[in-house]
Formats: sequence, C-alpha cells, structure tokens
Amino acid sequence: MRPKRVQLGPDGPCPGAGGTPRAPSNRSMPARRAMMGERAIRNGNAPGALRDRRPTIAIDAMGGDRAPGEIVAGTLLAARERLGRMILVGDRSKLQPLVGRSVADVEILHAPSAIAMDANPSQAIRTGAGSSLGMAIDLVRDGGADAVVSAGNSGAFLALALVRLRTIAGVARPAIAVVLPGRSGPVVLLDCGANVDCRPEWLAQFAVMGSAYARAVLRIENPRVAIVSVGEERVKGNTQSIEAARLLESAPVNFVGNVEGNDVYFNHADVCVTDGFIGNVMLKLSEGAGSLIAAIATGELRGGSPREKLGALLARPALERVRARLRYEEYGGAPLLGLRGNCIVAHGRADAEAVRNAIRAAFAEVREDVVGRIGELVTPVPSEA
Repeated sequence: MRPKRVQLGPDGPCPGAGGTPRAPSNRSMPARRAMMGERAIRNGNAPGALRDRRPTIAIDAMGGDRAPGEIVAGTLLAARERLGRMILVGDRSKLQPLVGRSVADVEILHAPSAIAMDANPSQAIRTGAGSSLGMAIDLVRDGGADAVVSAGNSGAFLALALVRLRTIAGVARPAIAVVLPGRSGPVVLLDCGANVDCRPEWLAQFAVMGSAYARAVLRIENPRVAIVSVGEERVKGNTQSIEAARLLESAPVNFVGNVEGNDVYFNHADVCVTDGFIGNVMLKLSEGAGSLIAAIATGELRGGSPREKLGALLARPALERVRARLRYEEYGGAPLLGLRGNCIVAHGRADAEAVRNAIRAAFAEVREDVVGRIGELVTPVPSEA
C-alpha cells in the first residue's frame, strides 16, 4: 500500500550552518514539476530508468583531510565490486599516478582547483565553478552522474548543492542524516548540522525523509520515527519539539513519540529527529566519548600487569569485533536528503574503507530512488499569492 501524501508546512529560508538561503524561484509549480520530471529521466532517477543502464557516481577527489590518496584508494576498492561507473573529479596530474593504468569503470575529469576545508560557504559559491566539488555537483545537475560523494568541506558542499541542485518540491530545507551504530542495528539521526534553527514543520519533513532513507537503503520495513527530547512523555520538550510531534501524528511515518538522548543507541527508534544544532552536538559528543573510551582502555591495558596483558590478548578478537561495530567507516557517509540529486557527505578524515562505503551508499541511494521516494511523500506547498 502506498503511503499517503502530506502537506508539512511553508517553504522558506532557515539560517543553517553556513547561513545559505534557498534561492527563490519564479517558476510556476507545474513548470517546476515538469522540470523535475525531465531532469529525473535525464539523471536516471525516474522509475525504471536504472534498469536500462548502470548508475554513475561523481567523486570529489580533492576533498578531505586525506585527499587525494585515500579518496582514490577507496574508489579503486569500490571499482572491484563492479557497482557502476565512477568519475574522479580533480587535478589530473595528481590523480593519474594514483590511479595508474586503465581501471574498468573509473574515469578522471580534470578540475583546475579545489575548495579549501576552511573556506566559508559564501566563498565556495563564488569560487566553486572550476573546483572539484563544484564540477562533481554539476555532473549530477546536468545528468552526467546520478550521485556525488565528497569528504571535503561539508558547509561548502551543502551551499553548492543547495544552489545548483535545489530542493525537492515542497521540501523547505535539506538535512544531513547520519547512520549511527545502535545496539541491535543502525539508527538514522537527522539533522546533524545543515540547519541550526528549524521550524516544527521542517522537523516533520526531516522525519519523512529519514524514514524514506531507512526504508530504502537500510532495508528497515517500517521504520519507527521519534523526536529527540528531554523526556519520553509527549508533554515534555520545547515548543519546537512538541509542535513537531503533533504534526508527525498525521504524517506518513510510523511515529512512536519522544526518545531521550540515552535511548538513541539502544534502538528505541530507527529514525531520530532533531534540529541541526542538537544533532551536530550529539554527533560530536558521541565521537569524543568513543575516542576517550578507546584511549582509556588502551592505556589501562598497556600499563597493566602481565596477567592483565594476557587477558587483553585473549580478549582481542572480541574487542576487534566491538571496534568494527562502532567504526564510522562501516557506514561511509551521511546522505544529504531533500535535494534534487543524491549527495553523500563522507567524513573529513575518511580513509579508503570509508570512501568505499560512502560510494556504496551512493549507489544504494540511486538504486532505491531515494529522491523519488521523498518526492512522493512530501506534497509541494502552494506558493503564496
């Protein structure tokens, strides 16, 4: 049974991480819908389009703390799986030696510049035309690729993608969705930094988008959706979360109420929704706590008695399994949901394994037509007279 469509509030700018406003459009709604349909067919995102051809992923080869070496290495790992075609966008003189001889499904597109990791979003918009990130996004916009992956400047990625791809009709703002390692399976947390201030109806839209992603890519049949709040009771929270919960009662999602921060990793819900300020703090706090626990455990084991060291050696296989479950590299990248194109934000410190998994996530998002599914669930908001 197809989920019902729902109207979830007004369109408008939100001061996000980079303060980049959504560019206004003077097109009529029918014209915008027609343009989306034409672009979906051209990009291979229309239903059935991917049955006739293999998808293509554009990769910002110069973005990230460990670029281009780890980016290329991860792309070559992905190429072994024959998932589809990949285009490395960046300085050919640096990329060609790393790629080496001709590799099936891997191409290089020369880009004369790269966006610095510390560049602000407005600067990226002004100078992004010839950059590896800008050209990779343009491939998606113009139909040369079905998705873009970048481990570079996330604020610049969001700003350029918002300006060049625009949002799906009816979506107020895109959201960064991060897949967290829960106790009994993955948990989607969004927004994780795209919008630091949000209206309740935007949180409701994030829930719809996160649910569509969890269903399509993570294969969760009926994702449970919750609002992150200060208590499980519906009456607890600020005005934003209480109103968002009210809207979600009639949204096309499996809404289960509120969850507290300590519930997130224990799978009380499959999709946890909050604004970008809280989401980013939760994400960074989780990364810091994980690093602290690992450092303390390593220090204690190295400085322990011979008996403790022997015990640590015997427990090493189990500890490695725990480490593997908690590694961000396992999930690769975070999808930027709500745009008219598939965008995956990889971790800035991504190594080859993380890049490979980010590319896998991009192929999965294209294959399952996440953009189309979100468009089906969010009804375009009528423009005001």
